[in-house]
Amino acid sequence: MRVTRFSARFPRITRHAAAVVLAAVAGLVGVSAQPASASPPGIPSKATAQSQLNALTVATQGSTSGYSRDLFPHWITISGSCNTREHVLKRDGTSVVVDGSCAATSGRWYSPYDGATWTAASDVDIDHVVPLAEAWRSGANSWTTSRRQSFANDLTRPQLIAATDNVNQSKGDQDPSTWQPSLSSYRCTYSKMWITVKYSWSLTLQSSEKSALQSMLNTCSS
Repeated sequence: MRVTRFSARFPRITRHAAAVVLAAVAGLVGVSAQPASASPPGIPSKATAQSQLNALTVATQGSTSGYSRDLFPHWITISGSCNTREHVLKRDGTSVVVDGSCAATSGRWYSPYDGATWTAASDVDIDHVVPLAEAWRSGANSWTTSRRQSFANDLTRPQLIAATDNVNQSKGDQDPSTWQPSLSSYRCTYSKMWITVKYSWSLTLQSSEKSALQSMLNTCSS
C-alpha cells in the first residue's frame, strides 16, 4: 500500500504535524516498515560525556561578527560522486537507493529529534549538531578555513545527523539552553553528542549551556 506524502499538499510549516498523522495512520493500517534509526558514530557513554563536560572551558559567548557559512566549506566530496550530505543520508537511512550522481531517489529516514519518518530525501536536512555559527562564537572564528571545513564535514564524531527539515531550520544556531529535541527521550543522546563534539574540537561553552547539558545528561542511564 502506498502512503501519499502530506508534504506535497501542505506548506512546509505543517510537515511536522503531517508526519504525526502519517505515523498514526501507518500504525493503524500496518503498512509501516522498520524505521531507519539515525545513529552517528562516536556517541560517548554517560561517564565519558560527564568527564568531557567537566573539562570544557566555560566562557562568555563570542560574537557572530564576520561569520558566514561560506567560511565552513560543505558539502565536500567523500568518495566517488558522493558528498557529505549524501553519505549521511545513506548512513542514517533505510533501504536508500541512489542514482548515478549519488542523489537519494528513495528510502526511509527517521528523525530522532521529533520522531518523524520521511520517505523523500527533500524532507530531510543534515543537521550540524553543534551549529556552524555556534562553533564560530565558541572559538572557530580563529580557525583556518581547512579546520572549519573538517568540522563542517566531520563524519568521525556525532556532529552530523539526518533530521526533519523544518525541525533543523527551527533549531537554527541555538545551543541547548534555548533548544532541545522535542522528543524528550532523545535529549540524553543529544547532550552526549553535543558535549563530545565541543570537547573534541576544543570549543568553549556558556554557563547556561553547560547547565542545560548537565540537566539532559542527568537523564541518561548509561
